[in-house]
Amino acid sequence: MRYEVTRQGADEGARDAERDGGQQLSPLREAELSLRGRGGATCTDGPQLFEGEPNQVLDPSTGDGGTGSPSDAALSRGTRPPGGARGGRPHRAGEQPFTPLKSEESDPFSASEALYLGVVGFLSGEEAKGLTHSELEARLDVEGRELLRQLFQDHLDLRSICEVRAEEVRDVTNRYHRSVEQGHRRSLETIFGSVEVTRLAYRAKGSKNLYLGDAGLNLPEEIHSHGLRELGAIEGSRGSYEEAQAGIKRSTGVCLGKRQLEELAARAATDVEEFYSRATRDLTTDSDTLVISCDGKGIVMRPGELRGATKRAAKTTSHKLKTRLTSGEKKDRKRMAELSVVYDCSPVPRSPADVMARSGDCSKTAGPAAKAKWFTASVAEDARKVIEAAFLEAERRDPGHLRPWVALVDGNNHQINRIKTEANKRGVDITIVIDWIHVVEYLWGAARCFFKEADPKGEAFVARKAQAVLEGKAGIVAGSLRRKATMCHLDAKSRQKVDECARYLQNKSPYLDYPKALASGWPIATGVIEGACAHLVKDRFDVTGARWSVKGAEAILKLRAVRANGDWPEYFEFHLTQEHLRVHESCYADGVIPEAAR
Repeated sequence: MRYEVTRQGADEGARDAERDGGQQLSPLREAELSLRGRGGATCTDGPQLFEGEPNQVLDPSTGDGGTGSPSDAALSRGTRPPGGARGGRPHRAGEQPFTPLKSEESDPFSASEALYLGVVGFLSGEEAKGLTHSELEARLDVEGRELLRQLFQDHLDLRSICEVRAEEVRDVTNRYHRSVEQGHRRSLETIFGSVEVTRLAYRAKGSKNLYLGDAGLNLPEEIHSHGLRELGAIEGSRGSYEEAQAGIKRSTGVCLGKRQLEELAARAATDVEEFYSRATRDLTTDSDTLVISCDGKGIVMRPGELRGATKRAAKTTSHKLKTRLTSGEKKDRKRMAELSVVYDCSPVPRSPADVMARSGDCSKTAGPAAKAKWFTASVAEDARKVIEAAFLEAERRDPGHLRPWVALVDGNNHQINRIKTEANKRGVDITIVIDWIHVVEYLWGAARCFFKEADPKGEAFVARKAQAVLEGKAGIVAGSLRRKATMCHLDAKSRQKVDECARYLQNKSPYLDYPKALASGWPIATGVIEGACAHLVKDRFDVTGARWSVKGAEAILKLRAVRANGDWPEYFEFHLTQEHLRVHESCYADGVIPEAAR
């Protein structure tokens, strides 16, 4: 038997309300009254209590706080509560609002069936025949989402009707929740639209209500579903929040605010570190080189989110002009995001001539290719934590330290010191190599002191010096640069770049063993981490006008790293498991949810 509220029934209800003094029954009250005479417990206003004990509960209207009055309505353990849950779609303008009443004997999907038949009727009618395919797409996009939303709602209502009371429920403090009420509702915003979840509330005076139905559905604490959380995390980490809002609305019809998107992304990124701490890796051959590389990239931050030194510099710095920046001045201050990458590569031995050959030369040997790249990044933590995370990933790949380990850096002393510290702590023999491109840039700076910018002789000069550095003669090159500047009678200012290059080659000489690196087939350039700085940071964080908080930037960085690693499906499944543990299992004694919720 199906229970329906028709327009005629609504009109009759209005007339009855006038006869009763203008007090028309609410839809919930109508539903409760319809249950009488069916062998169930007597229904009361608000959520119904069914427990053969005094109702020492919290706020009876919301189930969240306060104390309530006792009730003697009872229902035996292990049985279903009488009656059904409220459902149905929001009414459109001009329509009479209605509340379908469902029972165990009614068709729980009658509302969905009515919507489906309505869509079929429209497609079979004359109106649909006059529409173009794009107009049909647009119409079915909206109607199809509403049908899916109603199916979702009907299923939730069916679960509410069929929910069986648990024999025993104890919270994390080992306290029994013996008072049980039905009809407790909460909203859930899904990728199909808004639905309402109705479930039993297990209550104890002075304690937070427990909802086994929520645990069975793994509902989040907030109103937005995990499906919306995942969609918000993906879209919010892909482009600007404004674009993410528009994309989610196009695909789901759901309108999310910018702050909501930021919060969804932050929640989605909660378990990234825990996920990777438990990760396992398939071990590769011992001959593959294990490479660690690190670098930094600045992110424009809100003034209060800068690190101490940068914040003090921003306060004490004033611009010389009011209408434009002069040389060396900065409009915005940035906080450095630290990035690391770990990857494998098969050795490809090369010679200095291979490195110096032009890209079109057929005799050139291509360098080793990176594979199985893994990224990590943080704007909240410093280089110490990020490099430590990279070493943890490297040890997952080579726990026995059997493979050759190489660290590629741009010459930053702090990064070099952190790499040495982590390697010593783990007993790893690691070779540090300075990025070859940085060396070449220093040589070009020195060449500008001797030749004009477009002079081909300068290009030949750099090629000769670079070849010598690749052959392991960095110290000799440094001395020759200084001698040439002296012989050319350059003053201190004119030879500044020459002296910088010579100091760089001498100070970094322990990390410029390119003959060994090339003979071993190792990479000598930091192209992988440079690309990560562009992809993970620049492409997302350099949006015009964007100013970031540490929390928001950290969440997006972690999400982009997980997606760049190709781990998103596995990560989000892990995240859902952790959410169930945090939100639900942690509320019960011994972390065990009673069987009735399963």
